[in-house]
Amino acid sequence: MLVVEIEKRLPDFTLRANFTVPAGELLALAGPSGSGKTTILECLAGLQRPDAGHITLDRQPLFAAAAGINLPAARRRVGFVFQAYALFEHLTVWENVLYGLRGLRGGEKEAGLRRAEGLMARFGIGHLRNRFPAQLSGGERQRVALIRALVRDPAMLLLDEPLAALDRGLREQLRQEIKELPAEWRIPVVLVTHCCCEERLATKVLRPVRANGTISWTA
Repeated sequence: MLVVEIEKRLPDFTLRANFTVPAGELLALAGPSGSGKTTILECLAGLQRPDAGHITLDRQPLFAAAAGINLPAARRRVGFVFQAYALFEHLTVWENVLYGLRGLRGGEKEAGLRRAEGLMARFGIGHLRNRFPAQLSGGERQRVALIRALVRDPAMLLLDEPLAALDRGLREQLRQEIKELPAEWRIPVVLVTHCCCEERLATKVLRPVRANGTISWTA
């Protein structure tokens, strides 16, 4: 289970988030641009540091202000799919996927390689392994980013508007793949979205509440 209770002071407002996400469930953060959605994901991933509060995952502290704990991103076992996918244009599909295994050695790396092969087949892009991102469609790029996020067997998956750049027909197809992820991987998933159709994928939907210079995301 993911447990979040954090505060982050931003230039225009103070951001507060207080929610839990059990393993196997998907929480959607649905709100307008500038309401702190991506900042929350980056705090969960270790890319930004909250000013107060705590984040625990499976009872292990990722961040605890009072105890001075702030695990670096590389130690958090978090899969992150960025809105623009953040693929390396000079690397092939397979090399992009393997980037998710950086730092692993021995049996862990061998298990990761087997997982990578299985995920390439699972998402139907095994035949694209030697292509470069510029040679892929939007949906293919999205799948590569998703595989790279999953290949390390994450304990939590973060999705920052992963379907925003795709056309309507492709979004419909990929929504089903995302819907199956929480139960299949038995991990908490947090999805940022502007789309009401993607809200339907969620076990729970949070919306921001603004008051007195604070934007709160509270379950």
